[in-house]
Amino acid sequence: MKNWFSTILALTLLCAVPAHAQMGQAQPKSETAIAIEKALASPIRTLEERARDTLERKPVQTLEFFGLKPDMTVIELMPGAGWYTKILGQVLAVKGKLYLAVGAARIAPHLKEWGLDKVEVVDGKFFTRPSGQRGVFDIETVEIPVKNADMVLTFRNVHNMTPAARDLLNKAIFDALKPGGVYGVVDHTRRHNEPTSPENWRRVDPVIIIKEALDAGFIFDAFSDLHYRPDDQLLYDSQRPAIAGYSDRFTLKFRKPAR
Repeated sequence: MKNWFSTILALTLLCAVPAHAQMGQAQPKSETAIAIEKALASPIRTLEERARDTLERKPVQTLEFFGLKPDMTVIELMPGAGWYTKILGQVLAVKGKLYLAVGAARIAPHLKEWGLDKVEVVDGKFFTRPSGQRGVFDIETVEIPVKNADMVLTFRNVHNMTPAARDLLNKAIFDALKPGGVYGVVDHTRRHNEPTSPENWRRVDPVIIIKEALDAGFIFDAFSDLHYRPDDQLLYDSQRPAIAGYSDRFTLKFRKPAR
């Protein structure tokens, strides 16, 4: 009996793992994460912008997934009102460089007031025309006058383009990146093979986006479920009040071949 008890006790002790080992040691924050968090706390950001950080846009996790480093040369396409520009511009201010391209001219007057003097708008040639579909445009000409960039990013924009327009844009992005450079895309998810309707025109099928990027010569590097939303059944417009700002979104990472 004594030997049996001793054996059980020994096995119990061997199997016991300290609590800190079970939970795993906390990993130190990366240089990128520290820089992003500092940018998030900047006074140039509005309360409305801050409200989107944790639950919706998850900028630390998203930008780390794409592989952002503070010493990179990055191009942000179609920056809109500058939500990501304010973050990227600060992260890259000392060691790196941020360019804004493709429909970025309207944001140029705000860069100085945000203290982002080093950020450069390089719209190049960018001419659009109506496609006949609400909210979606064709491109006549697109040019990104930057070469050997480490990374190109665009957030919730590709759904606004026809396949032909995205084809031209993908070629311009490919040419702007250095070998091995990253192309990162986030957009609202549409059901696979679902025809366009008034409810889904702000969404795009991620399978189509992957195929188009592969056709342009990119390698499909990775995807993330960071922006998966179980409560978005992909039935309605991403701007419907019930899901506005919290639509399901795909997060795709492509890479230009190293050779």
